[in-house]
Amino acid sequence: MKKEKLVRLFDRQAKRYAKGKDSASLKRWRQELIRQAEGEVLELAVGAGANFPYYPSGVKVTATDFSEEMLRKARVAAAAHHMDAVFICGDIEKMSFDEESFDTIVSTLSFCCYENPLGMFQKIQRWCKPDGNILLLEHGISSHVAISTFQRTFNPLFCRVVGCHHNRDMLELVKASGIEIDKVESHWFNMVHLIWAKPGTRV
Repeated sequence: MKKEKLVRLFDRQAKRYAKGKDSASLKRWRQELIRQAEGEVLELAVGAGANFPYYPSGVKVTATDFSEEMLRKARVAAAAHHMDAVFICGDIEKMSFDEESFDTIVSTLSFCCYENPLGMFQKIQRWCKPDGNILLLEHGISSHVAISTFQRTFNPLFCRVVGCHHNRDMLELVKASGIEIDKVESHWFNMVHLIWAKPGTRV
């Protein structure tokens, strides 16, 4: 899907995202992950700010998204939760930050949408400080044969309707990028992964 069409799709979904209809499990996983954030934080694809209730006090968040409608909702959420946040509207795959700019980089359910997810994993390593944290909550292909078959079959439809790929092996992409994984929790037939990681050793 062309990026302009994808942006329009997420603009239209902003109201639904802002209603905060996450399942109890997803809220718990967000909290478990986001409470580990510290210092200067970069959040990729912030959406309507679903992670904002879970950030610890004292962090400063640089929140990015390519949807201005999503960012409007996120600004409201930031004010409601007294977040110290700045917002950047643009395509994160085309953005550039100085190397080692952030103590923590957060992505929750964004790597399903990128044209080059492996390249994005490599970029966030450069943007993260060597002793910083990379916190990921991502979904992808299941290890269950019947479910993974369904995901592969209907992936083109998922892309058109909700704008994301369901057939990516997220753990393999993270490993291939060189990111150093500290801990992983996998749920829902290994479709959803919570990943605590750090930048890999630079050569």
